[in-house]
Amino acid sequence: MRYRIVILLFFVCWGLTAYAQELRCNVSVSGTALTRVNQNLFRNMQADLQEFMNNRKWTNNVFSYNEKIRCSIVIRFTEQVSSDQFKGSIQVSSSRPVYNSSFTTSILNIKDEDFKCKYVEFQPLEFDEMSNSDNLTNVMAFYAYMILGFDYDTFSPEGGTTYFEKAQAIVNNSQNLDATGWHAYESEQNRYWLVENVLNKSYSAFRSAVYKYHRKGLDMMSERVESGRANVADALRDIQKVYKRKTSTYILQVFFDTKSNELVNIFSQSYADERTRVLAILNEVDPSNAGKYEKISESADDM
Repeated sequence: MRYRIVILLFFVCWGLTAYAQELRCNVSVSGTALTRVNQNLFRNMQADLQEFMNNRKWTNNVFSYNEKIRCSIVIRFTEQVSSDQFKGSIQVSSSRPVYNSSFTTSILNIKDEDFKCKYVEFQPLEFDEMSNSDNLTNVMAFYAYMILGFDYDTFSPEGGTTYFEKAQAIVNNSQNLDATGWHAYESEQNRYWLVENVLNKSYSAFRSAVYKYHRKGLDMMSERVESGRANVADALRDIQKVYKRKTSTYILQVFFDTKSNELVNIFSQSYADERTRVLAILNEVDPSNAGKYEKISESADDM
């Protein structure tokens, strides 16, 4: 009898592990700006979206609970278009632990202002990868795959290609929807251009930088600080290559929105020559944060 119980527990635990979903996503939905809408609707939407992100199997790989990707989605509605349609913004962020440390590093930080969706309370959310006409689940699935793609790219060179291609397929399937954010002509900083930039071979140095920065850089710093930091600096040279191809590339803005504060922390403890080289690159490719990068030089004066 005891033997049967052990075997049963084994298969239950194995099943939970083998089919564990990939995301540990915290979803927040706010409609407080819409005073005429019952706020229970947004609470129900939040619960439905959290279940959609966390209970769906997005890959064919096995994730343990500790391996799940930590991410968050914050939706703020500012306009009611009709009784069940709303417009607002969606903020998407993700992070991963740094090897052999208690530190976590931000991987993705995007604010998408072109968010419009229809939500019918108590109606199940549906998503079909091949042909989906629901903008709400298209947007959520798109960002799920972008989160996965960026995370995989930090662990192996271009490891996230499969998921970026899935995100691009969603963009293609959304071209005929009555929703913004999916079209090339609308803006150079939307969902269309985000995945286009990532998969564009002309900007392949960007994905090389993502891998070097995280796997060869941050993950190495717990054991060899100077070598890891040098690899982060080398990753910035790859970022510079992309900048020289096109200064307004959307993925560069996303990168620095995510990493600018972290870069200050990394290179504030660097030696003089390295600081000088890194500052020259940062001031060239990310001039909007030049004031922030001055802290790297200021910290050197205190050493």
